[in-house]
Amino acid sequence: MHIAILTFDGFNELDSLIALGILNRIKQPGWRVSLAAPSETVTSMNGVKLHRQARLDEVEAFDAVLVGSGIKTREIAQDAGVMQLLARLDPARQLIGAQCSGTLLLAKVGLLDGIPGCTDLTTKPWVQEAGIEVLEQPFFARGNLATAGGCLASIYLAAWTLARLVGREAAAEALHYVAPVGEKEEYVARALGNIEPYL
Repeated sequence: MHIAILTFDGFNELDSLIALGILNRIKQPGWRVSLAAPSETVTSMNGVKLHRQARLDEVEAFDAVLVGSGIKTREIAQDAGVMQLLARLDPARQLIGAQCSGTLLLAKVGLLDGIPGCTDLTTKPWVQEAGIEVLEQPFFARGNLATAGGCLASIYLAAWTLARLVGREAAAEALHYVAPVGEKEEYVARALGNIEPYL
């Protein structure tokens, strides 16, 4: 099982790295979580440089794909080469999720046609311009497509991915591990409460 977190220049560290950390709580044969990027290295909105673990042009081979956000997403949406690769995503055989401005990229390739989405406050008008109804909630999914809005909603996107691929119990265990001490039960309950209607 190979999960890719699509990460572009200008990426938001919270979106890509929180999901990476939670998804890697699973320790089983064949489980792999990679940061996938169009170039060998990408630099975050705060200057953190990362080396990719997978290429963006492998997008069709991933079992699940999470599209992170960042400060250059509108530029990325104008990059014909990147958008042609993203157009290969197939919710009939892949789990696909997007975080904040990543929702704009899914909208631009037509994956959210007729499906409402979640995004951050900055990206909201651009997603609406793309013809997508934006919901005032942190998480929404329909079938194999999910969107999350707000940096820390990456927790919900990662938990949904785990619940769909491994099961609710695995998602709960991963959330419990990362939850603040003294708040673990309520933290897990709240997170699961946001994703369970869509499982």
